Amino acid sequence: MQTNTVKVWDPLVRIFHWSLVAGFSTAYLSGEVEGLTLHVWSGYLVGGLVLFRWLWGLLGTEHARFRDFIFSPAVVVAYTRDLLHHQARRYLGHNPLGGTMVVALLVLLSLVTVTGLVVYAAKEASGPLAGLMSGTPEWLGDMTEEIHEFFSNLTLLLVGLHIAGVVVSSVLHRENLVRAMITGRKRA
Repeated sequence: MQTNTVKVWDPLVRIFHWSLVAGFSTAYLSGEVEGLTLHVWSGYLVGGLVLFRWLWGLLGTEHARFRDFIFSPAVVVAYTRDLLHHQARRYLGHNPLGGTMVVALLVLLSLVTVTGLVVYAAKEASGPLAGLMSGTPEWLGDMTEEIHEFFSNLTLLLVGLHIAGVVVSSVLHRENLVRAMITGRKRA
């Protein structure tokens, strides 16, 4: 352990993060292939991970908690302005834009999961909502599938912005944020 670093991300946050990367990637890429088994199970994984993260945001370690990284809109705007001028303050946990992105991704992934469950129940008569959705009109399943795909694509767009933000912050503050999400440690 290096003395010039401090522990920031607990093991559960790191396992959640990389499992979510794998689960969402698998679900997204398997969404259009023949047979839904891989898509459905990776979707269940994503849903379980997202549920865990909502709970861990309330009960987890210091930098995992929402209160550590949910900022007022004024702080987010000020941080964005400072970032554009290459003067953004370094945060040990998530910066204001990063915290906003975490919440946005959790909300979108929750919507992707719920709409996926509805589609699976309505179109395949399977999954935990199958009983609730039995006898629904075909148009409802089709409409929900379009909404599910929209939220999935919007999530992918936010993932791209998240990666860009990690690169920008890593360069601006001269620290490897990807390594920090692997080791759990950041420069003190």
